[in-house]
Amino acid sequence: MSRPRLRTALAVLIGLLLPAVPASAAPQSAAIPSHALVGYLHASFANGSGYLRIADVPAEWDVIDLAFAEPTSPTSGQLEFNRCPAQECPNVEPEAEFIAGIRAKQAEGKKVLLSVGGANGQVRLETAAARDAFVESAAAIIDRYGLDGIDIDFEGHSLELAPGDTDLKNPTTPVVVNLIDALRALADRYGEAFVLTMAPETFFVQVGYEHYGGGTGADPRAGAYLPVIEALRADLDLLHVQNYNSGPVLGLDDQYHTMGTADFHVAMIDMLLTGFPLAKNPDNFFAPLSPEQVAIGLPAANPAGNGFTPVPEVHKALDCLRAGTNCGPYQPHGTYPALRGLMAWSINWDAFHNNEFARSHDAYQSSIS
Repeated sequence: MSRPRLRTALAVLIGLLLPAVPASAAPQSAAIPSHALVGYLHASFANGSGYLRIADVPAEWDVIDLAFAEPTSPTSGQLEFNRCPAQECPNVEPEAEFIAGIRAKQAEGKKVLLSVGGANGQVRLETAAARDAFVESAAAIIDRYGLDGIDIDFEGHSLELAPGDTDLKNPTTPVVVNLIDALRALADRYGEAFVLTMAPETFFVQVGYEHYGGGTGADPRAGAYLPVIEALRADLDLLHVQNYNSGPVLGLDDQYHTMGTADFHVAMIDMLLTGFPLAKNPDNFFAPLSPEQVAIGLPAANPAGNGFTPVPEVHKALDCLRAGTNCGPYQPHGTYPALRGLMAWSINWDAFHNNEFARSHDAYQSSIS
């Protein structure tokens, strides 16, 4: 998320290996609708689209991510959540009204989460002290506002893998290990009802199929979210990778796919639901997630991010993934009727464009529920 200143024999081998890997069971926690819409609400800034009070968030949104909590410094772990100042957001509601708005949304069955990071919020948990500060400060914000959970939107240089750290199941890089421990601590503190979601960029997830980790000539951030997802897959409610602001990404067909098309979304989601070998090493395999744990991440409108996908293209992608119809050149390895839904950056940008995203996609999802 950003504030806009904002073919080979190996491919055949992969095709043989992939179907044999079972998907993990979905976590038994939050009551999120089977076909959900997830959106980010600019709670701490206006971002050119204007401020939207939480009470005015359209009813179509099932999960509302409050953007963003940011650290006092990149390595402190100490999070702050500052609501938008009146100078920037003249219509910002008083805090008591903001909390009442959260309660009203929760009474309607919505989940309201604290989103941490964003394009400007670099979070590097390099030490145990930073890890502990992250846990305590996140919990303090969650408790203050009575939130349902946390969304991890680490971008930039928040996560990376040190040279030699290539074992998916046993990472050693402090910023990765400490984040895993911090999120486990929060999940343990709040119990099964706690909602955990993540919104990485494609570079930190799917690019791990082509390049993984440091010390191999690749960017050490390539695939760096994968050990976090792996360690927390039993607690993870939703993974909605940002299928935008992305370069071309190599799919399981060993072809590059470009954002903004139905085929890109099908290829990127199929990777998560089929699994893939890291850096094409079949001995280091990221197993598939459950379809209930996965949603497609999209910009709500053209100004919201590069890679906007028109509504008909999004529906083509959903048809292909859920039912195997309307597919383009990329053929997924299965059908996933339980695919959870869609995420948008952002609710504010959608409101600025007459709520086209929420209205169009909610109507489509309701038609197949």
